[in-house]
Amino acid sequence: LQTRLQAGQGYGNTLNCVLTVYRNESVAGFFKGMAFPLATIAVYSSVVFGVFSNTQRLLGERRRGEAAPALRDTALASAVAGAVSVAIGTPVDLVKIRLQMQTQPLLRANIPSKPAVPGLPVYRGPIHCFRTVLQQEGITGIYRGAGAMLLRDVPGYCLYFIPYAFFCAWITPDGCLSPSPSSVWLAGGVAGVISWGTATPMDVVKSRLQADGVYVNRYKGILDCILQSYRSEGLKVFFRGITVNAVRGFPMSSAMFLGYELSLKAMKRDQTETRP
Repeated sequence: LQTRLQAGQGYGNTLNCVLTVYRNESVAGFFKGMAFPLATIAVYSSVVFGVFSNTQRLLGERRRGEAAPALRDTALASAVAGAVSVAIGTPVDLVKIRLQMQTQPLLRANIPSKPAVPGLPVYRGPIHCFRTVLQQEGITGIYRGAGAMLLRDVPGYCLYFIPYAFFCAWITPDGCLSPSPSSVWLAGGVAGVISWGTATPMDVVKSRLQADGVYVNRYKGILDCILQSYRSEGLKVFFRGITVNAVRGFPMSSAMFLGYELSLKAMKRDQTETRP
């Protein structure tokens, strides 16, 4: 839904998008492009959370026992995690978006003299999509939209980890060494809503850049995409899909942070039990 609303044409609002996808493609339409993200989400999440926690730890160790300004350390670690995530996330997002958008109608003004026929699939699956983009557009094609993703994820992860740490500390009762699972679940959900809600404008630009190229190449870069989108649809275009982003942000981030914290506790407990 997010991709169709941000990069598609003629969907109007979220409810209309839901009904249109279901009417034209049935339930399977809501799961297009799932295979590649599903196959890589474990690696992606491990890298993001691992880079964040280890960067934060290294920043604390460099202070040699001094009182560490937690907010600055968290912000720096978040920014580093956001930057590193682009290397893994950009190709995955590109394949997902190309598969989701390849059967969408295009405006007639954007169709050149001899494109693939709009409405017919261009890619047979995620591997074929990745291989086709790599052959036709090279490594730069695989990383199309990386700049927009960097501008989305660096501030986005700052507004992901900082609110999470703040709400965890606020919810956790005094004297507790670590937040409870319910506190982690709630703090993670709120952090997800804040992060995805504020990241939506640049998420729209990223989605449009990555969807561009299935049939035509409409945008020359980030700035050109912003200007063209604004001229044709106004400021509201940069808030397309914000409802979907915010609604999905809560359960997705709740599950992510809860899985992360419970996994850490389990590994620490195992280490303690096996230590001689």
